[in-house]
Amino acid sequence: MAHYLVTGAAGFIGARTSEILIGQGHTVVGIDNVNDAYDPRMKEYRLKKLQALPGFKFHRRDISEKSCIELFKDEKLDGVIHLAARAGVRFSVENPWVFLESNVIGTLNMLEVCRQYGCKKIVMASTSSIYGENPPYPTPETASSSEPMQPYAASKKGAESLVHSYHHLYDIDATIVRYFTVYGPAGRPDLAMFRFVQWILEGQPVRINGDGNQSRGFTYIDDIARGTIAALKPLGYEVINLGGHEVISINQLVEMVEELTGRSANVQYGPPNLADMLTNQADVTKAREMLGWEPQVDLRQGLSNLIAWYNAEREWAKEVLTP
Repeated sequence: MAHYLVTGAAGFIGARTSEILIGQGHTVVGIDNVNDAYDPRMKEYRLKKLQALPGFKFHRRDISEKSCIELFKDEKLDGVIHLAARAGVRFSVENPWVFLESNVIGTLNMLEVCRQYGCKKIVMASTSSIYGENPPYPTPETASSSEPMQPYAASKKGAESLVHSYHHLYDIDATIVRYFTVYGPAGRPDLAMFRFVQWILEGQPVRINGDGNQSRGFTYIDDIARGTIAALKPLGYEVINLGGHEVISINQLVEMVEELTGRSANVQYGPPNLADMLTNQADVTKAREMLGWEPQVDLRQGLSNLIAWYNAEREWAKEVLTP
C-alpha cells in the first residue's frame, strides 16, 4: 500500500479522493487552510469525516507559504495529488492576486516537495476553463489553452507550465487532469448544482446569469476521484481531460431539479457574466485509452444522490451560504 499527500484535502474533490484512497488501504497526509472562499462549514463537514478514518493525518496550513514544504520531509511519499486551489472564474476577476498565490506559488511549493524529498509522481488538478472562448466541442487536450478568459484559468495555465518544467528538469512523472464542472454530495456551494438544490428546496429565488441557455458537461464527484487516482500511474508527462458525457443547459438543469424534488423554481434571470464560458464538453478519448477511465454515473442519478444528501443534512445545509 502507498502513502500519498493530498492538497486541498478538505475540498470537494480532495476529500472524496482521500476517502477512496484510504478505503483502498493507502494512507493519506492532507493539507488545507480551510479558507473562506466559500462557506467553511462545508469544508469542516468533509474534514470531520476524514479525520474519523484511520490512516489520515492533517495539516491546517496554506500551501502558498514556502515554510509548508518542510512539513513533508519525513513522509516518504509515493505521490502528490495536488488539488488545492482557489477556484471560481468570477471571483478571480475581483481578486486575481489570491489566485496567483494559491494556484501558482502553491503549485511551485508542492513541486519543491517532490524535488527536495524524492517523490517521483505528481497529479495536478487543472480546469476546462483553460480552453478559452471558442474551442472545438467535444474539446480534446490538443485544443489551445493559451487564451484564458479570466485570471483563474490563467493561473492554472501558469501552474501547468511549472509542472512541465519540473518534469523536464527533475524527471518527475507528472499528470495534469483537467476537470469539467464537478458536482455531487457535499459539493461546492458556490456552483450551480448545490445552489439550485438549496434554492428550490428552500423556496428561494433561483438566480441565473444570462438566459439560461448556456450549458455544461457535468461530472459526478466519484467519477472525478476515480480518474484522479487512476492518473497516479506512471505516464511521463500527460494532460488528460476528465469530464462528463452529458451536456445540459442551465434551464434544463433547473427543470430536472424541479422534477426530482417535486418543487417549482422561481427563476430570476440577470445579465450574463463575461467570465463565464457558454458551454463545455470534454473529449475523454485520452482518459479512456491511457487510464481505462470513463464517466459511469449519469446526470439524473448523480443529481438524485446530491438531493438525497442535502435532505439528510438539511438542518445545517440550508444555512450554507450560496453567493
